[in-house]
Parts: sequence; structure tokens; C-alpha cells
Amino acid sequence: MREALTGGANRLGDIWVAPRPDELHPAGSERIDAWHLADVRVVDHRPHAGDAALWDIVIEGADGYVDPPDDPYFGAGLMLHDEREPLGTCGDFTELDPPDDEPAPAPLRLIGCAPGAALQEALATGTKSALRLGEALLVALDRTGAELTDRHVNAEVAAWRPSALGPGLIDIDLTEALRETVPVFARPLWERRIDGCPREPNAWAGYGTADRQAWLDLVREHGCRGRSTPDRPAGTVYRMDGRHITDVPGLYLALGEAVNGPGGYFGGCFGAVHDCLRGNFGATAPFTLVWEDSDVARRGLARVLSPQGERYSYFDEMVLELTERRVEVILR
Repeated sequence: MREALTGGANRLGDIWVAPRPDELHPAGSERIDAWHLADVRVVDHRPHAGDAALWDIVIEGADGYVDPPDDPYFGAGLMLHDEREPLGTCGDFTELDPPDDEPAPAPLRLIGCAPGAALQEALATGTKSALRLGEALLVALDRTGAELTDRHVNAEVAAWRPSALGPGLIDIDLTEALRETVPVFARPLWERRIDGCPREPNAWAGYGTADRQAWLDLVREHGCRGRSTPDRPAGTVYRMDGRHITDVPGLYLALGEAVNGPGGYFGGCFGAVHDCLRGNFGATAPFTLVWEDSDVARRGLARVLSPQGERYSYFDEMVLELTERRVEVILR
């Protein structure tokens, strides 16, 4: 977090707020859930009024659906971490209420549309009620025509005009349409992925952990949209390139490519891998996974942090998870 306070990048990514793991909890008490915040960034900081050596920091991020930590643990202090390293500790926190009025969904311009019969009729009618098309699903295609991801939109036409992209095509402006926009930091990744599925493996290898996670999110959305190829038979041998598995997203990106080729998906967490092993994601258990250069991951994933801030080996847990699901893991 120090870089975010000294003029560097202020984006922290996903973080967890939890009671400090080095503090003892009252006898017989249960460990409370950590608080997950998504896509966090530092927006302000100032010296703490009671101690100039400490800081008051303002962060913002999307609630990760786990409630904030509660008493009686505040007296022991809280820690912030990103599942890799501790980011700092604090004695308490205050939630700042967001504005009462939520920001309106973003307008959206669709360029080069080939309208279907229902849309043509609505545009020809032209009344406000006819142009209020209601809920719709916007499916994003890559440049090869393959479905990449989708977003729900509120389709109300504000304006339309002939498109410069060709005869019979139109550009349409939708008002207050898009509820979930693409984060600014992820747009270069989307631009790269929109060109089509990578032709070579490890297209993600040069990214940092946060960008690898954003790439994995796209891989997952594409991979979960339905498969047109059958699973390969049980007993197949897959080889996983372990040279770039230095973090958790890299592990799942490498595993997906081992099973399904460049840009392939085979889980993004333990539970998702379990689901993929049930079938319809390219492989049929039992099978063999030859993990090349496994020492890279053994070192890089040896001391990750649980949401509660406790150290464990993600490498060992993954090997155990695969083995228990009838995958023979050969480490090289």
C-alpha cells in the first residue's frame, strides 16, 4: 500500500479486511468471516490526528458480499491483504455512505447494427413507448464471430442514424443502458481479447497479478458459454507449462491452456475446477496432468494468504484437490 500513498499506482485490486491472525481470540469463539472488497483504490490519505506516524486512508471499492468485521475483534486490530501479501494494519474503520442517488447506468452506442424485424418495427413506429424496448441481453462477439461475454442492458432507443459501416446498417444510441461497464484498467485486455482467441499459449504471461485476474475473468466468461466439442476420453495425458505460474490467476490460466489449448478454461478456483472435472469442459477424469517446471509454482504459491490472513500453500492444496478428483499429477 505504500506505493499507493507515495504517488504510485493507487489501484489495489481485490483486498480482504480481517482480524489480525497473530492475535488470540476469546476462548470458545468462532473465527469471523473476512470482509471482501473488489477493485479497490486509494482515493485519499492524511496523517492520523492522534499519531503522526500513522495514516488515515480512504479507499473505495465494490462490496464483495461478505459483511464487515464486527466487535469484539477491533481491539486486536485489523489487517488488509490481497491474498498474496499483507498491505497494512488498522485499529478500526468507518464506512462512508455512498450518495443517496446511485449513478445512472451509462448510455451506450451500438455501431453498425443490422436490425431485426422487431427493432425495425419499433424504429418505424417511432413513439416513445415503442422505442422503450425493455430488458435485453447484449452478447459481445470477438472479431471471429465467437461469443465472448454478455451484459444485460436496458434497451431504450434515444436516437438512430444510418451507419458508415455499410448499407442497411444503423448506429443506435441507447439511454441509461449499461449497468456494468468495463473497468478502465481492463479495456486494453478486452481490446486484445476481442481480436479472437489467442493462437499461442501464455498470452497472459507478461501481465501482473491483477491483470491476469482480469484476463482470467474473460477466459471464464467465454469458457462457460457452452461447449461445442466433446470431452476427450478418460486416460488422456495433458501437459501444463509451469514456467509462468507465479500467482493464483496464472495457475488457472495455465491449467485451462493445458486442457483446452491457448485461451482455454478449466476452472478459476477450487470449486470451479471440481465442476469442470465433472465433464463438459474438455476433459474426462481420470486423466494425467504432467506439470512442467512445477518448482516455479511451488515457490510462488507456497505462502499465499487465506481470507482470514493465514498462510498456506496454494500449490499443495491444488495438487491435493486434483489428486482427490482422480487426476494423476506428475511434477517435473
